[in-house]
Amino acid sequence: MIPKELLYTKEHEWIRVEGDTGMIGITDHAQSALGDITYVELPKVGKLYAINETIGTVESVKTVSEVFCPVSVEVLEVNATVNDQPELVNSDPYGQGWFVKVKIRKPEELSKLLNAAEYEAYSAESQRH
Repeated sequence: MIPKELLYTKEHEWIRVEGDTGMIGITDHAQSALGDITYVELPKVGKLYAINETIGTVESVKTVSEVFCPVSVEVLEVNATVNDQPELVNSDPYGQGWFVKVKIRKPEELSKLLNAAEYEAYSAESQRH
């Protein structure tokens, strides 16, 4: 189930856009591939990130994975709950398992992201390889 209202990256991050702000997390596909998430490292409020820069990391029992910024942003808020309960990223990646709320600095970059149908096709194709 891929939420239709979100935009996606080929690295399996999502962004929910609301005006000039957004909320970023990792997809269900990503959390499933990682396995049981044990730790989430989030950025500091106020930091600026460019598109594709590493904005955080996710550790699981299997591996450590970087989280990339889907567009250029300023971090407004971090989800401290996932620091204490990283398993929320597994159980609710599109809801309580979000990572950061951001101000979108370059809205034109949103056009480079995948819509739900494109992401679904990309995910299905990447699973076959």
